Amino acid sequence: MAKERGESRRKAADPAPGPARRASDRGRYGRLSRERVLASALELVDREGLSALSMRRLGAELGVEAMALYRYAEGKDALLDGLVEALYLKLEERLAAEPGPSVEEPAWRSGLHRIARATYDVCLAHPRAVPLLTTRMLAVPLAQRPLAVLKDHERVLALLREAGLDEARAAAVFRAFTAWLLGYVSAELRPMVDNADEPDPAFRLGLHRMPPQELPILRQTAPALADQGGPEGLAAGLDALLDRFAEGK
Repeated sequence: MAKERGESRRKAADPAPGPARRASDRGRYGRLSRERVLASALELVDREGLSALSMRRLGAELGVEAMALYRYAEGKDALLDGLVEALYLKLEERLAAEPGPSVEEPAWRSGLHRIARATYDVCLAHPRAVPLLTTRMLAVPLAQRPLAVLKDHERVLALLREAGLDEARAAAVFRAFTAWLLGYVSAELRPMVDNADEPDPAFRLGLHRMPPQELPILRQTAPALADQGGPEGLAAGLDALLDRFAEGK
């Protein structure tokens, strides 16, 4: 009898097995959302770089188990795509906050300059995430890219159609515009300084590491290459590109 009562108490203490529990997504700042997860991921990458990003590390940042994040990103690749989405959402916010097109030039041309400058500003604000703008686009087919990315493509193509370009020419300018913009940003963000604490420009750039007989022109040009072209260089190159295509319109 005592044995039966003990068995009953044991069963009451150990409930019958049920469905597996999901990891809670209520973190230290309340319940999660996709926007909060991506914003925290971007903050982590801004601080420590892409190599620091993992589901476990991001979960720790948010105060939840890593498994709780899988309802917002299916894995590391989805999280990286989410970072691209977060950058393009910041681009949308910046464009919405900026003044409209200049009346001094055609609206389509001014619109492309606004997109280019806003993209430049977002990239310089989040330089450690910028490599994803090329690496993830190489890995993700067009239709599977985040909606914010596709909206940016649509925005650029609409301006090119407004300029009177047919479908084929608009596609060509779209490719050239994208290549110039991302290429320029990448060149701006490339590390050039060898020793930041060195006051002498030549040693600061590490020119002593370059063999003078093999790289005379590069050594001579390196100080100029180390200077950023800034928004002015971006705009000048974009104007040259648009002028070239406008001639054959």
